Amino acid sequence: MDIAIRPARPEEYPTVAEITAEAYLGDGLLDFGESDRYLGKLRDVAGRAAVAEVLVAVDGERVLGSVTFVTDGSPMADFARAGEAEIRMLAVAREARGRGAGEALVRACVGRARALEGGCARVVLSTQGGMHSAHRVYERVGFTRTPDRDWNPLPELDDIRLLTYELTLRHTP
Repeated sequence: MDIAIRPARPEEYPTVAEITAEAYLGDGLLDFGESDRYLGKLRDVAGRAAVAEVLVAVDGERVLGSVTFVTDGSPMADFARAGEAEIRMLAVAREARGRGAGEALVRACVGRARALEGGCARVVLSTQGGMHSAHRVYERVGFTRTPDRDWNPLPELDDIRLLTYELTLRHTP
C-alpha cells in the first residue's frame, strides 16, 4: 500500500466523517453510543476544516483515515497551551488498520508543527485509556505520557479521564 498524506478535500468530508464516526463507535469509544453528543463533532468535518487542518491518509484516491491538526489559538484546541499544536480525532478505517496510515498521519502533524512559523514548542494530544494501539503509535513517534495534564472533558461525569501525551520539539525558557 502506498500511503500519501494531504489536506482533505471538501468532496471527501462525508467519507472522513463516516470513517471517524465508525472508528469511535466500532471501538466502543463513545460512552453513549449513537446518542453521544461527541458523535456530531466527529462527523462535522467541514466545521473542523474551517478552524483547523483536516488531513487524510490516502492510497490512490481511497481515504484510509484522517486526523485534525490544531494550531495555537484555534477553537478546536482542547487543552493545548500557547506554543503548542494539538492532534485531534485520529481515525483509521478498520480495513486499513495495521498498515501505517495512523502513524503516517501522526508524523505529518509533527512535521507541520515543526514547520510552523515562529516554531512550535510541543505537540500534544489526549486519548482514551483503552486506545492501546494508538498509544503504541504515539510512543513510536516519540510522544511521552504527561499524566499531570490528564483531564476530564465532561466534569459532570467523574468516570471519564483522558490520558495526555506530548512531543517536545524545542525547549522553552
